[in-house]
Amino acid sequence: MGEQLKRELARLIHDELQDPRLGMVTVSAVRVSRDLAHAKVYVTVLGPDEAQADSLRVLNHAAGFLRHLLGQCLLLRSVPQLHFVYDESVERGRHLTELIEQAIASDSHNPSENDS
Repeated sequence: MGEQLKRELARLIHDELQDPRLGMVTVSAVRVSRDLAHAKVYVTVLGPDEAQADSLRVLNHAAGFLRHLLGQCLLLRSVPQLHFVYDESVERGRHLTELIEQAIASDSHNPSENDS
């Protein structure tokens, strides 16, 4: 169910929401509660922190509208309430990649004594 919601939400956000405060939003994951009453929608937003905050406000404000559209296109008896949150995993992954690259660069500049 989460994957289907993810695909449809990505399409609906792109096609139906025309708010200028909405940045380049990517739906990275959807976690649906066991009782299907709530769905936590993880999104990433391209741009500065202000764009991320603005986009989350717009998405959470439009959650009812998006829920209504989901009900129409998925023909579900009950559509979960949508809660949009910023997905920090992409940013954490980028930070870890930078740290690894720095460590590799540091090792190449300072060969260990065992290499001789």
